[in-house]
Amino acid sequence: MSQLKTFYEERVVPELVETFKYKNAMQVPKLKKIVLNFGLGEAIHNIKILDSAVEELKAITGQQPVVTRAKKSIAAFKLRQGMPIGCMVTLRRKRMYDFYNKLVNVALPRVRDFRGLSGKALDGHGNYTLGIKEHIIFPEIDYDKIDKIKGLNITVVTTAQTDKEGRKLFHLLGMPFRS
Repeated sequence: MSQLKTFYEERVVPELVETFKYKNAMQVPKLKKIVLNFGLGEAIHNIKILDSAVEELKAITGQQPVVTRAKKSIAAFKLRQGMPIGCMVTLRRKRMYDFYNKLVNVALPRVRDFRGLSGKALDGHGNYTLGIKEHIIFPEIDYDKIDKIKGLNITVVTTAQTDKEGRKLFHLLGMPFRS
């Protein structure tokens, strides 16, 4: 079992029950999944960027990414329906907890001029989305083999019903919010 999951069960759950006065253990919010997404508009012109993105996302997560394709044709972007334009991974269970631990304790502190994450990025249902401008903050990425620095979207989905519950859950799990 992951260290973070053990910490969640032993420390975070009792704190959340005490704060929000839950009557049932199933009401306590928990992490459901983490979705990582590379959106690569330049993949239209250079398909090799997509191949390198798939390999880098596989190195970061330890799981095979899925290539995402355009849903609609957009003439202004020279984009046709079905063209590959990115890749994504959905992490659950042990891999999710391991990745969250790595994100909070290793990757985010490596961001230049990092002052904390915005507390306003919750979506109204306790889910948190953050964008990372440089994917090279992850220790698995070898800086010398990078052809292009890519942005990465990370969405952490929880079972929380409100932003207040979600913010408290993330705070207890060590998410570095700005004060």
